[in-house]
Amino acid sequence: MKEKITPNEGSYHRPVMLKECIEALQIDPEGIYVDVTFGGGGHSMKILEQLKGGRLIAFDQDEDARQQADQIKSRSFTFCLTNFMYMKRYLKLNGVTQVNGILADLGISSHQIDSPARGFSTRFDGPLDMRMDQTQSQTAADVLNDYSEDQLHKLFGMYGELKNAKTAARMVAQQRVNKPFARTEDLKAALQSIAPRGKENKYFAQVFQALRIEVNTEMKALEDFLHQCGEVMAPGGRLVVMSYHSLEDRMVKNYMIKGKVFGEVEKDFYGNEIKPFQTVGRKPVEATEEEIAGNSRARSAKLRIAEKI
Repeated sequence: MKEKITPNEGSYHRPVMLKECIEALQIDPEGIYVDVTFGGGGHSMKILEQLKGGRLIAFDQDEDARQQADQIKSRSFTFCLTNFMYMKRYLKLNGVTQVNGILADLGISSHQIDSPARGFSTRFDGPLDMRMDQTQSQTAADVLNDYSEDQLHKLFGMYGELKNAKTAARMVAQQRVNKPFARTEDLKAALQSIAPRGKENKYFAQVFQALRIEVNTEMKALEDFLHQCGEVMAPGGRLVVMSYHSLEDRMVKNYMIKGKVFGEVEKDFYGNEIKPFQTVGRKPVEATEEEIAGNSRARSAKLRIAEKI
């Protein structure tokens, strides 16, 4: 009897650059692989299709993703309901100390964006939630209502890369005095007058991005995850990471080139660089125009690949 490895992925999320990601992993059928952003399971299922005696451990902190994972009936598959910043710990709990490949599709899934109740999208009116892990307490509304104006200024500037971050922070601080922020339309209405004319959608997307990153501590999680990759990857193993905005991509690029997210590469006594990976390809892989036409999310995607030295 053939194992069932196909959940209803099509209605959940369309993976970006699926073929390129799987090819980049150079899968050994008997190897151990990690998908740290399970989502709808699209990448995981393709990995499982190529395993014969191997194993796949998948991670996701979203309960909706766990429900998708429960549909995969395969002895080669293990799902961990947790943030990928705890990858090394959970691999050890599952008897794994070394893996042959790690895949990360960063950012937010199409399913999360298309669920108004999650508050991730600028297209729908919904609660200012934005939690990927629904068990955590702080929401986007809490950030908007409780952070100081200076904290909001830093947040919008650093994570949203807003040119008028100070003005946006002041507008939020003024508006919440009369009525606390509760819904996405409240936030858009408060910032409508300072959004660049004709580029409002992009501006609101940057604001929402900043809040989402803060609520889910995404930069800290990514840094912790990347540094664990060198510790658990077997020599010759592939690290494949897809990012969707410059903050993530810069961190991934630095780690793959320098062995650390921030700062310069370290060297030993003889001047040799100390780093766990060497990059594969000089530039990131980008989606084809054909894929972008069918999936707009692919437009900003950058796929970087590195091999364990």
